[in-house]
Amino acid sequence: MNGSSGISNPPSRTLISAVNLSKLYPVSEGWFRRDRSFIHAVDGVSFDLARGETLGLVGESGCGKTTTGRMLVRLTEPTDGQVLFNNESGDLEDIAHLKGAPLKNFRRRAQMVFQDPYESMNPRRTIFDTVAEPLHVQKIGDHSERFERVSETLSMVGLTPPSSFLFRFPHELSGGQRQRAAIARALVMNPSFVVADEPTSMLDISIRTGIMQLMGELADQLGISYLYITHDLAVARYMCSRIAVMYLGKIVEMGETEEVLRNPVHPYTKALLSAVPVPDPGADREPVTIKGSVSVPVDPLPRCRFYDRCPIADDFCRDNDHPPLEDKGAGRLAACHKA
Repeated sequence: MNGSSGISNPPSRTLISAVNLSKLYPVSEGWFRRDRSFIHAVDGVSFDLARGETLGLVGESGCGKTTTGRMLVRLTEPTDGQVLFNNESGDLEDIAHLKGAPLKNFRRRAQMVFQDPYESMNPRRTIFDTVAEPLHVQKIGDHSERFERVSETLSMVGLTPPSSFLFRFPHELSGGQRQRAAIARALVMNPSFVVADEPTSMLDISIRTGIMQLMGELADQLGISYLYITHDLAVARYMCSRIAVMYLGKIVEMGETEEVLRNPVHPYTKALLSAVPVPDPGADREPVTIKGSVSVPVDPLPRCRFYDRCPIADDFCRDNDHPPLEDKGAGRLAACHKA
């Protein structure tokens, strides 16, 4: 296993790999300043995702989860690094900076389900127009073939009978129905990779489980690989076979879901777990030991990103660069000098 990159699957099983992926956003400092500052939204992130696997990407808001997902489907172009995708010939192709026709072809195999079903659809387009749009952009089929494919996909996601939904507008659907339509839009191209960006966080609790069950069943049925972005560790436990924990643009821990949740290695992962509510008012729990609040990721120092809040940090952590993801045993990777 490559402890520094987080890449552990053999090439034949790997569907997509992020290799030292970074995204920096310049900060405006005025007209006369020569030195520019940058927000390090994602900084040196590496992991791989096997065929048919669901990897959870967890962490606080603003840690870089969504930016990472958007780079993997090329809705955002990376500043640096590679995104290696297993193409139709079985080779890992770097799609990080594709343009034109090659990028259009890649989009047939990689899609994204967005967080907000109310904002991710054009309110002036019918459900048929919305779900059929990828087929139209890719010039797949004629109108009757697209109609049939959209109807099949709506049935697949539980919008039945499809004739009741095809020509309705988004405002005529409930939140759960809208998200099912958004999932249909992502799946109508038969992709092999889907980024799901907190697809249940905007929905009522009563319908979240149904959406998660649907996505799990579709993954098994269609062999889809998910990058499942969430801040909810319970959702990650339900949906994901592995999880990666992000903090300020860095992955700080990664491993099998149950192993990470039962025996966390990194101090930040321990703090996340200690903050999860327990449905027992008499439960005796250790208090959260981290201090302060999340730092602003503008030109961060090269040391450990968690140093300012870490309860076990020392002078070695202060004086050395951010630790790489290293194998801590049993397939567990963690970025911590003291773990």
